[in-house]
Amino acid sequence: MRKLVSEKCVACRRGAPTVTAAEIAELKPQVPDWDLVERDGIPRLERVFHLPDFAQALAFTNRVGAVAEAEGHHPALLTEWGRVTVAWWTHKIRGLHRNDFIMAAKTDSLAKRMGA
Repeated sequence: MRKLVSEKCVACRRGAPTVTAAEIAELKPQVPDWDLVERDGIPRLERVFHLPDFAQALAFTNRVGAVAEAEGHHPALLTEWGRVTVAWWTHKIRGLHRNDFIMAAKTDSLAKRMGA
């Protein structure tokens, strides 16, 4: 199995298939700290990262934003004092795509480097 963190996102068109239950079972162990949640009827990967203060939470948010921009795949980010909530899903297909798991893995790698 290839490590998700080393993969690149692929362009996703409206109508592309969402990940199957079998694919989720394969991919989820690579991002074990992420929760599978449903918001507004859309499945998402979501995780809260804890940081020492607002400045570091904002720095983490900006770093996640830079990675997202480089990959062309963008999350929902909620930055608060000492914490950042990150949610990944693919807007065009209103669900989860492999790209979301790739970006969750890249977010985990970034958090580890930043001590989050």
